[in-house]
Amino acid sequence: MTQAKQQRQRLIADWLRKHRIASQEELVARLDLAGVPATQATVSRDLDELGAVRVRRDGAMHYRLPEQLESGEARRLDRLLAEWVTDIVPAGNLLVLRTPPGSANLVANALDAAGLEEVAGTIAGDDTIFVALVDGAVPGQVAEGLRRRREGR
Repeated sequence: MTQAKQQRQRLIADWLRKHRIASQEELVARLDLAGVPATQATVSRDLDELGAVRVRRDGAMHYRLPEQLESGEARRLDRLLAEWVTDIVPAGNLLVLRTPPGSANLVANALDAAGLEEVAGTIAGDDTIFVALVDGAVPGQVAEGLRRRREGR
């Protein structure tokens, strides 16, 4: 990791801990004021690498780092993804998650409780979960974020 990238990600993480950051554009503007040039695409990758997610709290959306999520919800989701999800496949504006028979409902409930911004809701069968994504969410990116959580990254 380059020194510039480390500095940029350190600034972003500090701001997420101290402020309610609502958009990537806000981070780009803050970086610019700090003399650190960055594009929205770069900030998007940085947020993904930091594990940041947008959540709805107190009626507003903002980015949070994994350690800022309510620990029980975040740990539960990560644990259930690691223990029970065998495959995550983007399909149109949905994700299809596969689990062993009888465990889809547990994972779907954890996804709903986590309050991830990209997730509109879930439908669970016996061994399959359909995850409906909100308009504008990029299924491949959301799938990769869940894979990273599943792998503990």
